[in-house]
Amino acid sequence: MTQNSAPTFARQLDELSAWRAALDARLGRLARLVRDEHLLDESQAGWFDAMRARLAGEKLIVAFVAEFSRGKSELINAIFFAETGRRMLPATPGRTTMCPVELGFDADEPVGLVLLPIETRLEAASLTELRHQPRWWTRIELDLSRPDDMAQALQEVMRTRVVPLEEAKALGFWDDERADDNPPLDAEGRVEVPAWRHARINLPHPLLKRGLVVLDTPGLNAIGTEPELTLGLLPSAHATVFILGADTGVTKSDLAIWRDHLGGPALARFVALNKIDSLADPLSTPQQVAKVIERQCDTVARDLGITRSQVFPISARQALAGRVEGDAAQVEASRILGLEAALSEGLLPRRREMLAQGAMDGVRQLQAQIVRTLNDQRRQGAEQMLELRGLRGKSAGKVQLMLQRTQAEAAEFEQCTTKLAAMRSVHSRMLKDALLGLTSDRLREPVERFQQELGSSLLLIGARRVFTETCEELRGYLREAHQRAGEIHAMLTAAFSRLNAEFGFSLALEPQPDLARFADDLTVIERNYVQYLGLGQAIRLAQPRFQAQFRRMLVSRLRVVFENASSELELWNKTASAQVDAQLRERRRAFKRRQEALERIQLAAGDLESRLTELQTQDEALQQTLQRLGEAVDAVLEQAASAQALAGPATPDAGPAVRLVEPTQEPGRHARA
Repeated sequence: MTQNSAPTFARQLDELSAWRAALDARLGRLARLVRDEHLLDESQAGWFDAMRARLAGEKLIVAFVAEFSRGKSELINAIFFAETGRRMLPATPGRTTMCPVELGFDADEPVGLVLLPIETRLEAASLTELRHQPRWWTRIELDLSRPDDMAQALQEVMRTRVVPLEEAKALGFWDDERADDNPPLDAEGRVEVPAWRHARINLPHPLLKRGLVVLDTPGLNAIGTEPELTLGLLPSAHATVFILGADTGVTKSDLAIWRDHLGGPALARFVALNKIDSLADPLSTPQQVAKVIERQCDTVARDLGITRSQVFPISARQALAGRVEGDAAQVEASRILGLEAALSEGLLPRRREMLAQGAMDGVRQLQAQIVRTLNDQRRQGAEQMLELRGLRGKSAGKVQLMLQRTQAEAAEFEQCTTKLAAMRSVHSRMLKDALLGLTSDRLREPVERFQQELGSSLLLIGARRVFTETCEELRGYLREAHQRAGEIHAMLTAAFSRLNAEFGFSLALEPQPDLARFADDLTVIERNYVQYLGLGQAIRLAQPRFQAQFRRMLVSRLRVVFENASSELELWNKTASAQVDAQLRERRRAFKRRQEALERIQLAAGDLESRLTELQTQDEALQQTLQRLGEAVDAVLEQAASAQALAGPATPDAGPAVRLVEPTQEPGRHARA
């Protein structure tokens, strides 16, 4: 394959992966340094572990959405898998992918294809819950050494079943109220439905190993009948590519998908007008054909209510063929490079900059805290050297007086424990009150109230109002927790100032966590769910099974937001407490070392010079540690800052950048990193 035909997205994803690996390596060196110097407390170790896990496990989700026969699978093959020399996903005329397919790589799972039977739609468990129940899934092994057999195995995602009409209704593939959207009946009055509800392909493909997750989403029937796809998987995608046919433009079903599921502002959206090669006309000049394509792009942009720059005319078939054959001219003619450039420039720099900012903020806070600790140790060492130098040539009585003064200072310092206990008691009570509004119990009442309205409102009008009120109530809980965090910050700031003045601590409090960003996550959830509560879904949501799924998914996503907010607040408070504990231990050790040194000096005059030399050596070692710390931090900041240098100009019309909480993310992993 020539350089010109090399996939732009793949190349920049490689650059992102290399940048993440380099940043992780520098963070690792910094972590080893502070661990070796015994400068890492539990909260700081937690930040390192979380940040490095985020760098290693960062997933980049790109969703491809289209009605049947738009060339979606062919486009995925062309962008991501052309170097295999063949089609990875089945892409033949007619219906191919019949169920949502996730392509990714998890080193902890075996290579293969796992499929969830369509009958699980009749179960109460959500797709997220079923992911952790292997008994429901059918596994097909994939042999990487036999690509033809592997391609044959992947044909399984095309399999369908023919079921009686009543079963089709129960599964959600037939709606008497929306006759135009129903599939055709066969001669015996039966309906063809997908055999599988969901498929996951685990492959050690280079791009997938670098954190790419490709979500292949088929057709209106799959999207409209699977609430978790609409409300969970699609909103979690960092970018969405909506594929249309150049020969058909925006059809009624295309418009329904866009309006009901993709038209919101939360997504980075790209529209691929595929099959432009079908517009070629032997009786028209290339210039005339180009004008036809441009008019079709203008029409698509107008019909979808987007700018022309978001529409990319392409030929996925030409692109795949050109890349497999190494034909750069054919790849150029397919126009796929423009779409790939938009994906790369509008998505990858944002992800890189978000990771970079998290690393830089955390490392700077870590450096400030460790520098305070080291400088405090240097200050105490300097005070001891000044005292000991004053003992040169002095009598044993003078040494005894110094020892008594040290013992008195140590006893006076221990009086701080009473004030520390009082501060911790107040701190614990205030933290408990702040966390109270972020518990799962606080979610239950407003969600149950919404559920009741959902069941009683025929047209969902009342349900939409109550849901909006519910989200505002939940945002109020976050605002209340943020306010209480501010009160904790004010209390600790005052307490730290008193401890520093009275007992020689060097305590400094980090800014309180910004819980407002979790309110932004709630806004994203609200926008996605309100969109689903439109009149077009009224009949479907009247069904108890869909209501139950809807509620379980809502509670699951809300719980992730609130537990992550709670974890971040707890970690911030834990860091403050750990700082107090660390300085308390260090001051006690310092008093003990001073007392032991004076006692040795009482016994042997030669120990005075030995102790002075020891303190001088310790101070030099601390200075060297500060220097190495600065160099290690600078290396991390330099690598993180290179994110801006690597980033190209963002695509201005790709949709606003927005940070989403992954709906399947484990609670607590959002904090700090």
